[in-house]
Amino acid sequence: MRELHAQVDAVLDGAVDLRRALHAEPELAGEEVGTTAIVRERLRSLGLEELRCPTPTGAVFRLEGGRPGRTVLLRADIDALPLEEETALPFRSRVPGVMHACGHDGHAAALLGAAEVLARRAPDLAGRVVLIFQPAEETGEGARAMLDGGVLAGLGVERVAGLHLSSNLPTGLVMARPGIAMATFQRFTIRLRGTGGHAALAAGDGNVVLAAAELARRLPGLLDGLELAETPCVCGTGVLRAGTVHNVIPRDAEIGGSLRTFTEEQHPEAAARLRAACEAVAAEFGVSAAVDLPRPVPAVVNDPSATAVTREALAAVLGPSSVLEAPPMTPSDDVSEFLLRAPGCYFFVGSRPGPRIPPQHHAPDFDFDEQALRVAMISLVAAAEALAAR
Repeated sequence: MRELHAQVDAVLDGAVDLRRALHAEPELAGEEVGTTAIVRERLRSLGLEELRCPTPTGAVFRLEGGRPGRTVLLRADIDALPLEEETALPFRSRVPGVMHACGHDGHAAALLGAAEVLARRAPDLAGRVVLIFQPAEETGEGARAMLDGGVLAGLGVERVAGLHLSSNLPTGLVMARPGIAMATFQRFTIRLRGTGGHAALAAGDGNVVLAAAELARRLPGLLDGLELAETPCVCGTGVLRAGTVHNVIPRDAEIGGSLRTFTEEQHPEAAARLRAACEAVAAEFGVSAAVDLPRPVPAVVNDPSATAVTREALAAVLGPSSVLEAPPMTPSDDVSEFLLRAPGCYFFVGSRPGPRIPPQHHAPDFDFDEQALRVAMISLVAAAEALAAR
């Protein structure tokens, strides 16, 4: 344990510098060209084997251990969000309208740092480690695109591990839950169409602005009663569009959001409730409503055995009191696609520096405690070595 801590400490400053460089130059989903170049350059310099990446951005590398063991996949996401940063950080985003507001810059930096430590420990490493730096997590498309392109073909991946920084959890703590750990993500778009006309003659019938407002009001309570382990399912709205000028009632309006459910039974129930709400509001206001529900991102489901091994490994290197069992989380992550292919554990690493919860993930003033990178690197190395050996 002392040796691992010392090795991580030796690369911590470099990981922090890298995180800041990535933060200053964020790239949206599918556009992570500069980030990809940095990742590939770093891993090539460590002598890792570069493997075929089926997506235009992202990277895949392999590190061979010196002893027999399993093949473990470590995955980090690398994309940013379409937000204008509102922090005063000296390394704040230099790209207008784009920001790392969810910690993916930290995920990439932590995995690169962990790769450097694993490379130093390779002679004693059981099995091998495949490192995937995945694009387009925020759109829910990146993992599926990589897998559909055959990213795991011939690699024999037997275990999966990864982490997400959490500003809701104090730095120094980690959380890992067996079973369903994060929600299914079902994006939806509702398109309303009415008659339109002069705003001075606005009536309820055919008015898509009033219909959209009423529907947006009803959506937060749509999934009342659906929960898992006392964590409620959620219907969240992020888009509401209607009109362009003050004195014209538009004919079209749009609402966009997401359904967050946990079980196979809850998802169709949530979709049915959404459609029923749209039909009811459409009838009430004399408009039409079309609902688009693309293929969802599945829930993150951690394998109980792999999670037990991971928790034991984290407790050994961080201390038993630092490892918690999390309740199910309503955010989602398309690492779930990899966990459908091989058993594994996706866990949370605390990144809150003080007693007060900072701005939330996906907020324009989001930030995290960079000391969490140390815990993240220790955790990734420990999890990879344990899962490869057992």
